This record gives sequence, structure tokens and C-alpha cells, in this order.
Amino acid sequence: MNTVKIKAYAKLNLTLEIVGTSGGYHLLDSLVTSIDVFDYIVLKKRKDNLSSVTMHGMGSESIPPEKNNALKAAEAFSKAFGVTGANITVYKNIPIGAGLGGSSADISGVLKGMAKLYNIQDEDALARLADKLGSDTRFMLSGGFARMQGRGEKVTPIHGMPKLHFLLIYPQTGVSAGACYQKYDELSAQNPSIPQNFTEKCLTALREKDVNEGGMYLMNDLYAPAKALCGDVGQAMQEALSFSPINAVMTGSGSCVAALFETPELCEWAKSRYFGKYKTMVVKTVEPSLIKTLKNPFALSLDGEE
Repeated sequence: MNTVKIKAYAKLNLTLEIVGTSGGYHLLDSLVTSIDVFDYIVLKKRKDNLSSVTMHGMGSESIPPEKNNALKAAEAFSKAFGVTGANITVYKNIPIGAGLGGSSADISGVLKGMAKLYNIQDEDALARLADKLGSDTRFMLSGGFARMQGRGEKVTPIHGMPKLHFLLIYPQTGVSAGACYQKYDELSAQNPSIPQNFTEKCLTALREKDVNEGGMYLMNDLYAPAKALCGDVGQAMQEALSFSPINAVMTGSGSCVAALFETPELCEWAKSRYFGKYKTMVVKTVEPSLIKTLKNPFALSLDGEE
């Protein structure tokens, strides 16, 4: 096999609770899910130890090589498993800097693609490498629904969850994760929060297929600091709530806000009536492992996908 094609799916944090710190890192308890937005990654085997990455879409063309996490993933994989490199092309569809995990998706997509390209089947070693490259990259190797804890290295897959439908409202202004966590520390020092166990409550309700009850527990401890750093986050939240969804939540460290509705038709209705300045997208939750590969000779972009 000389060429591999991978779909690398975005994620939403339905909950994100900061439950402590360890070694200078924040510890999380987060209910996270994949959604049907993906970057499309094509990898071609090389004979030397070098790798290259070409980016297309979402302004990704301006990312310098030294800051390209997809390239770092390919180089780290070659070093870790003693294989040659790859020429990689990433077609971006996941908005950059929105908290949708676009960078982690590309890292995990490259790792999965390289593993397939070089027939590496050591999943534990692959997961450990993912941990070194990004906080939620281990989760994104498999995706679906999961409870993500610690620094992101503790991932508990959850199956049989109901399909959820969202309207995403995402400003073009991103929020630095580092700055957001720093602001969180400042705000929490002034006003310490009391643990609410929203992740557990949300998970329990969704396991019972009660979307309305589960939706009431959507939350993100990073929302207040993100809003303080970026006014667009608060504006996007206000606009999302104006459509009277079940609830709305910021994902990651922002700036994207996801409004949860009962049906995809309500999502489309809200999208058609949105006249704000931000971009919007209707999405649903997916389990990538359950998506069948389409064998269509006329759909070249789907051949060999994962």
C-alpha cells in the first residue's frame, strides 16, 4: 500500500469541567463527541525518512512548517516506529481556532494514516505517541462518544448514545488555549467554583436517551475566561440562545458555540434565520468506527477513506 486516505473528524466538548491540577497541568472531566465535519488527509509513502505536508482550505496554507502539527506527527511517527516518511496533503474543513479539535484531528489522522501505510498495529504505542502530541489526540484516534479525563490521556469510550443535532456559530477570531487557562486561574482565584458533576449528570441522562435532560447539563468551565478574552464568544452564545435551543455550550477553549436542538430540521430553521456576522454550520454526532467505506469508482475522494 503506497497511498492512504483518512477522514479526521472534529469534536465537540458537551461538558468541560476543570477538576484540579497536577504537575502544572489542568485536569479535566469532559464528555466529548465526534461530529460529521472532517479534514480529509491523503498520505503517500516515501523512500527516505523525510515528510512533507501541504495544506488546503480554511486559511491553513499560511501555517509555517515548523508550527504544523500534522508534520510534527509524521516526523514523530517515523522516529518512534523506525519507518520512512510520507508526503501528506490535508484538505481542511474544520474551522481553525474554534475549539473543534482541528489540530488534534490532523495529528490523529496522520498517526492513523501512517500506521495503515506502514502496517503498524501496536495500538497502545500509537496512543502513547498521541498523548505526547496533543491533549485530546488519544480520543480522536477512535472518536465517537467518550468521557475524557486527566490531561486527556484517560479516555473511556461510550456506546449506544443518542444522535445529537447542533447549530454551530463560530467567530473567525480564535482564543489561545494557554491564555484561556491562565485567565481561568485568575478568575477562579477571585471566585472559587463548587464542583457540580455536570459531566456525570449529562452522561447519565444521555445514556437513558433523554436528550432534553442531558442538554440541560451542557457546560464549559472555560467559557467565562474565553468570553473575557474574546467578546465574540459571548456574542455568539447570546445569538445561539436567541433561537431557544435545548441549551448551548462553547467547545474547547472557544470560540465556537454549539446550540443543541431536538431535530436537524430545527437546526436548519435556526441557521436560515441567523443574520449575524459569524459563520454557521449544522452538524450531528457520529461514530467514525461505524461509518462504512464507500466503494465508488466515481467518488475518488472516498476511495480508501476511514
